[in-house]
Amino acid sequence: MEAKKSKKADLEHKRIIFIQIGLIISLAIVLYAFEYKTYEKKEIDFGERIMEDVTEEIIPITEQKVEVHKIVAPKTITVINIVDDDVEIEDDIDIDVEADDNTEIEEYVPIEEEEEAEEQEIFLVVESPPSFPGGEAARKRFLGENLKYPQMAKESGIQGKVYVTFVVEPNGSVTGIKIIRGIGGGCDEEAIRVTKLMPTWIAGKQRGKPVRVQFNMPIKFTLQQQ
Repeated sequence: MEAKKSKKADLEHKRIIFIQIGLIISLAIVLYAFEYKTYEKKEIDFGERIMEDVTEEIIPITEQKVEVHKIVAPKTITVINIVDDDVEIEDDIDIDVEADDNTEIEEYVPIEEEEEAEEQEIFLVVESPPSFPGGEAARKRFLGENLKYPQMAKESGIQGKVYVTFVVEPNGSVTGIKIIRGIGGGCDEEAIRVTKLMPTWIAGKQRGKPVRVQFNMPIKFTLQQQ
């Protein structure tokens, strides 16, 4: 028998459509192939972390020696000449109105002024240096009992030596107190305060005579470890 085909099952008339669809799909694949990009993979080398053992260099603290020059303080003396009431003072000036070129005139002799008092020097080195009453141990004990650590220095962790300079007078009193090297935090002011509280020193002597001597004294501030 002759096979019969239905018009719906006949695909011949749809051939052109299928060809067009295939071309469109092929064209789309080709365009996608051209647009597709590939990127090269790059490896980034961040390097290796190398731990270097660096030895910390400790710089020693050097103490600078301060040269104190001699200070010459002028000594002023006021001389008061007391005259008795019954002493006559000649203040009249005689003028000779009849004097001429041949008249002899007495030569005026000025009164010599008294010599100025010798200035008293401040010695740096003497034969017998000044000393604290009771010796060095008594001086350290006095500073330990009277020194008060400033609160500002405690909170800031400040410690060290404050160098004070002063003059020991012939009578043993202490004058001209100054700081030649301080550490701050209120320690400098405290060092001056304690120095002013010191008792009378034993004066220094030069050739057996008490003289003025410059004295430098360190005062140490140390925090107690808790």
